[in-house]
Amino acid sequence: MRVKPAWLRPHGSPWVRGPAKVVYDNPWIRVTEFAATAPTGAPATYGLVGYKNLAIAVLPLFDDGTTVLVGQNRFPLMDYSWEIPEGGGPLADDPLESARRELAEETGLAAADWREILTAQLSNSVTDERAVGYLATGLYPADGTQHADDTEALEKVRVPFREALEAAMAGDLQDLLTVAMLLKASYMAREGLLAPALAAAMLG
Repeated sequence: MRVKPAWLRPHGSPWVRGPAKVVYDNPWIRVTEFAATAPTGAPATYGLVGYKNLAIAVLPLFDDGTTVLVGQNRFPLMDYSWEIPEGGGPLADDPLESARRELAEETGLAAADWREILTAQLSNSVTDERAVGYLATGLYPADGTQHADDTEALEKVRVPFREALEAAMAGDLQDLLTVAMLLKASYMAREGLLAPALAAAMLG
């Protein structure tokens, strides 16, 4: 069992939350403004974007070392993004079930084997959004048809894992969860944490 190093312990005083007011609310996010006290003791006004879903990421890996990326136009930066299958799962739901749904909806695939390989905080200076990432192997066609929601026009491409990793390292893939999941899977393959045949196919 891994022992955490001593330097990981918290230091100093925590933030203190005072009175709060909701300044915006929709089905996906809530923006709350807090009167707060900083760890330095200074008074502060803090705006927090609260998420009503858990971010879900799935890295599907075929036995030949290829993966599936999904492409779509994204609104916030008005650009086109190639990403691993991702979505949101209600906080009350089992994250694994949300991951199964996202993989099927975005790629038309199901997986025999699932492994949680990442937990992350996303932009934790302004949001409380958390993410869970899964490695999906033993892939096969899902029952039913691929389905996207009314605002999604999705494309998909099957590429070698190493090619996807190199694209991320070159800055061509900029979605943070995609980059993190590719790096984590690469680390696992190099450290002997994946089946040898799969690791060799991914890195070869």
